Amino acid sequence: MVPVLMYHGLHDSPRSAGRFDPVYSVTPAAFARQLDWLDANGYTAVRLEQAFDDAGPGSPGRRVVISFDDGDVSNIEVALPMLRERGMHAEFFITTGFIDQPGMLSAADVRALAEAGMGIGSHGTTHAFLEDLDEPRLLAELQDSRQRLESITARPVSALALPGGRGGDRERRLALALGYRHLLGSVPGINRKREGGWLERIAVTRDLDLTGFSRRVAWRGMRPRLLQVRHQALGVTKRVLGNAGYERLRERLL
Repeated sequence: MVPVLMYHGLHDSPRSAGRFDPVYSVTPAAFARQLDWLDANGYTAVRLEQAFDDAGPGSPGRRVVISFDDGDVSNIEVALPMLRERGMHAEFFITTGFIDQPGMLSAADVRALAEAGMGIGSHGTTHAFLEDLDEPRLLAELQDSRQRLESITARPVSALALPGGRGGDRERRLALALGYRHLLGSVPGINRKREGGWLERIAVTRDLDLTGFSRRVAWRGMRPRLLQVRHQALGVTKRVLGNAGYERLRERLL
């Protein structure tokens, strides 16, 4: 079983460098504790291409994939040093339209992450919800973002994370047709094997303590199941309100 952890930015407070989010901004201290817990409990943080390899001599036992969405500047200023200190790898999904914007990674930062051995994947061009787009715009989001990232890193880009977790069969079919191999959604869960569909991910949020983190990674207890129920309930709300209406409601609540 391979848990895929989903992070965004690492911020102590709204005054920290980057784009603070009251839900998804994990403190650097909490992130450090989580990495140390993974290490102490025998998890190896691997790239996506290693996550589902058949076990063999010298292959990691417990595997975990650490992923970051959007491209917050804390990815390189905070996350990268912590990962390198522990010999860990992560996947960074970059929204290319955010590159060089205030609080976000620069093109040089994206290149530096790739040169440090980290994975670089697409998170779309504009962070538009892909399921809301007509096919020409969807194709442009998928193609343009990958071409920009490959131009910056001089490396193939074969992974895609859905912006906002919004997407389904159509997005999967077109992404695979364009050559993407690793497809990540935001349905909560743990992956037993890769079958060509959307990989499930475990969101790591600001309010999550270490006990809750450990239970999510191991996918034990009632809380992980409740996350799935909550995700299904939110899905109903999104279908009723539409993605734009849901986002407006979320902003008001926050």
